[in-house]
Amino acid sequence: MKNEKMKWTDIGVVAFMYIICAVFYYKTVHLNEEIQSYPKFTVILLFGLTTMYLVQMLLAAKRNGVESGVDKVFKDFQPAQFFVSLAAVVAYVLLINVLGFYIATALFLIGLLLYLKVPYLATAITVAVILALVYFAFAKFLGVKLPKGLLLKMLK
Repeated sequence: MKNEKMKWTDIGVVAFMYIICAVFYYKTVHLNEEIQSYPKFTVILLFGLTTMYLVQMLLAAKRNGVESGVDKVFKDFQPAQFFVSLAAVVAYVLLINVLGFYIATALFLIGLLLYLKVPYLATAITVAVILALVYFAFAKFLGVKLPKGLLLKMLK
């Protein structure tokens, strides 16, 4: 990061992250007190990391100046890839309630990774690892009930 200028586009990222922290903190304090500790810890950690990034940006601005950053952000922008990915995310969010979290997540990851031309082995490993991490972290460790989906409910 030597001689790197601060980018104006990074200010938007920091502002967005502070908004995310504020919204999640607001939602967290409305939870039952016994389940607030992990979400609060996560929000405070994110707030701290964002603040550290802001300080780093301000120091870079003082040392090396400021540049737009827009030209670098959109240099390799591929509209088709962006809009297909956006459509996949919207479909994923809608399918979670129909197919259930695990099936929708697996289909989303497989479809998007193959669309982005990720090799088959890497796709399989990624899907397996993410599903396992979510299962053990949320379902087992934190006891979070993930959506089962209407399809599984109808089959029972």
